[in-house]
Amino acid sequence: MKIAILTCGMLPIPAVQGGAVENLIDFYLDYNDRMKLHDITVYSPWDPKVTNHPALSSEVNHYQYIDVTSLKARIGRKIYSYFHHHEYYNYFIEYYFEKIYAKLNNKEYDYLILENCPGYAYKLHQRGYQKLILHLHNELLNSKTRYHDEIFNSLVKILTVSDYVKDRVATIQTSSKIQTIYNGIDLMKFSPKKTSHINRKTIGFSKNDFVIVYSGRINKEKGVSELIDTLLRLIDYQHIKLMILGSSFFENTKNEDDFIRSMKDKAKSIEDKIIFTGFIPYNLVPDYLQLADIAVLPSMWEEPFGLTIVEAMATGLPLISTRSGGIPEICEGVATIVDRDNLVENLVSAILDLYKHLEKRKQMAAEALERVKLFDKETFTKNFFAALDKDND
Repeated sequence: MKIAILTCGMLPIPAVQGGAVENLIDFYLDYNDRMKLHDITVYSPWDPKVTNHPALSSEVNHYQYIDVTSLKARIGRKIYSYFHHHEYYNYFIEYYFEKIYAKLNNKEYDYLILENCPGYAYKLHQRGYQKLILHLHNELLNSKTRYHDEIFNSLVKILTVSDYVKDRVATIQTSSKIQTIYNGIDLMKFSPKKTSHINRKTIGFSKNDFVIVYSGRINKEKGVSELIDTLLRLIDYQHIKLMILGSSFFENTKNEDDFIRSMKDKAKSIEDKIIFTGFIPYNLVPDYLQLADIAVLPSMWEEPFGLTIVEAMATGLPLISTRSGGIPEICEGVATIVDRDNLVENLVSAILDLYKHLEKRKQMAAEALERVKLFDKETFTKNFFAALDKDND
């Protein structure tokens, strides 16, 4: 088949700036390159880091780039925003979409796959496009969504990253065209290792410390504030330490936002027990996870899937998380899942339970390593392409 992939325009493909969606696109493009399944063109924002990237030499994957950063593009966006109000997305995404549309014009594809952008379906269908597939990574399409009926009816397939997201889409209409395809990661990169590029001493921990790791974006919805409150409650336990791994938005290393600054202020009284690493390149994340004894990922919102959950499990870390969105689908039965009501109290109890019981930690680690095999990137890519080939009932 001849397929076009339309990204939302925030980060480039290949995923040189990171991004969960972008890494998943890289996974299935790499699989397509190896297996020579389809002729795929991906439309992506331009970034100078993609220059000479080996992925661009593929015979079956093709890359079309949209300039969103040059002075000309910035002026173009401003002019566009002046004449176009109240569209589906903000002017940045709308400008990017129109640039894609200009490149799509007069090209024939068997399918257009829209990566996490249901608003594109509404606009493309209005312009006569058929055979639209939505790959939905977040809860962006449900009975409360703007133009939900029109969007739903314009799509021939809706691939969701969890049953939680699938059930939210089904509030519009139950249909066999909605299918869950679980995300995957590179299990080889995250598998437990005997050696690492870094050690505890390098970042300020000792071998006797009981290190908790939080990994992911640092914002209110991820429960970082509640986790710091938990450490404040555990102040009498000298060796319980916390490593907060990440930044506010992917490769945002230059500037801290107000939330991160407020978290550091909150942690000042126990700054010897909490380390903020800042942004860590994705290829180094496994080495940092290896330093921890357990992972705590206390999401406060309805997490659609939770790749950081899978990464912690693949590293062999006993895990504590919350009953949020699609998280139980990933780790129910192999992790400690706590309710978000009275979260700090629940986290204190769960952390102390694992702190005091080494054998329980070993058992949870072993069970996590077995469970995580369901979320390998090869399984994800095979299921993804199988769903494309499957006819609707």
